[in-house]
Amino acid sequence: MQPVPPPHAILLAVRDLRKAFPGVQALDGVDFDLRAGEIHALVGENGAGKSTLIKILSGAFLPDQGVVEILGQPHRRLTPHQAQDLGIRTIYQERSLVPWMSVSENVLLGNLPGWGFLVDRSALYREAISTMERLDLHLDPDAEVASLGLGQQQGVEIAKALYHQARVLIMDEPTAALTGPEVDNLFRATRALREQGLGIIYISHHLEEVFALADRVTVLRDGQVVGTRQIADTSTRELMSMMVGRDLSGIIVKETLPIGEVALDIQGLSRRSAVQNVSLQVRKGEIVGVAGMMGSGRTELARLVFGADRPDGGQISVHGRPVTLRSPDDAIRHGIALVPEDRKTQGLVLCLDVVDNVNMASLRTSPVVLSDARLGDAAQRQAQALGLRAGSLSYEVQYLSGGNQQKVVLGKWLETAADVFIFDEPTRGVDVGAKLEIHRLLIDLARHGKALLIISSDMPEVLALSDRILVMRRGQIAGEFQRDEATEHGIIACALGKGGNGHES
Repeated sequence: MQPVPPPHAILLAVRDLRKAFPGVQALDGVDFDLRAGEIHALVGENGAGKSTLIKILSGAFLPDQGVVEILGQPHRRLTPHQAQDLGIRTIYQERSLVPWMSVSENVLLGNLPGWGFLVDRSALYREAISTMERLDLHLDPDAEVASLGLGQQQGVEIAKALYHQARVLIMDEPTAALTGPEVDNLFRATRALREQGLGIIYISHHLEEVFALADRVTVLRDGQVVGTRQIADTSTRELMSMMVGRDLSGIIVKETLPIGEVALDIQGLSRRSAVQNVSLQVRKGEIVGVAGMMGSGRTELARLVFGADRPDGGQISVHGRPVTLRSPDDAIRHGIALVPEDRKTQGLVLCLDVVDNVNMASLRTSPVVLSDARLGDAAQRQAQALGLRAGSLSYEVQYLSGGNQQKVVLGKWLETAADVFIFDEPTRGVDVGAKLEIHRLLIDLARHGKALLIISSDMPEVLALSDRILVMRRGQIAGEFQRDEATEHGIIACALGKGGNGHES
């Protein structure tokens, strides 16, 4: 077993950490440290740089600049294997367990006691039970992991990290799929680890969790550290102010337009725990924004309305008529379009050219075979309307900038003549100029009577474009704001379960 550092010793520190991706400076000179026997929360809006930072610490990403220090020893670059050898373990939202193996086998995975292919079952049980007792975790060591609940599986993940001598435990949104009692168990285990001298980086969008667990909290915004506070010396209001800290500059504000009849009506839509009894309406000429933190169910809702996933219950109506959406083809036939969050894997075929991508959705429901000339005319029409900048429409879209790729996705759905548009993060990863052009397009669609549902983590974008804003939290609608009453603080407070529109969620 590795020696336990003295209390409050600095286990991990990063100095001037920088990491850029095409068009995005994900980390811009980040300094951060973690002490032994400490829970240090890391908070910030989506896109603030939290995921990039923990991926560098776990060895998944290599930094462009800066250093990671483990117990004072500097490391310019870490591989995943090196990070684990140094005692850094990360527990992501997605489990990394082997479902068909037992609890004890998962806890000791990679170091099963025995000789060759023979496992010493007695030693296996003894080590697993001893490790789980350190977390006050009581599970059958023979139970198959697949038979456990999500909270119990997470307990096995933590026990696995503890057995493999973790010094630093990174927990990324650990309560996203847990029930109330499971959250309580997680908190108890996390506090036990702190008492045993581990350092814990706790990432959460739920500030109530941060105040319940953490000793310190660091706020990231736009790839930079805004500040670090002792939990006892800060407040929810201060942290929210540090998280948002932006104005509406560079945003086109939607003017008041005539609102028509209901185009999209959703009643009681549910799918497992991701979306729970959601009801909403979007009218012609209306833009309804959907805000919420990562894991709140926004994208899952969009997939249900587009037929990509099957609901467990509820009803969707388009222009007053109930519809059954078994697939995206059904949604397209009923005039529903989805601009997805990840354009590269879900919105485009990168190895095909602009012409093929623009015509892809409309061809799925076209009753006739269109000539190459007709396909080219459609692509040219959308390119001109959207201000697409490409040397040739025969270019593969993988060679276009992020903004121009997004315009191709938009053109694809405009070519279907849809009436209901769902935009999931419509301006993510595009430059300022392309962002303004996309905003103008969205407002123009509303001006022409289209119904728009816009999901965005960019709060100024939601505030500027939306007639109404719905806030999702844990798969449900937690609150609704009319345009004239919506504020960034109020929406974030509602998304974090702090009310924000006159009621607690």
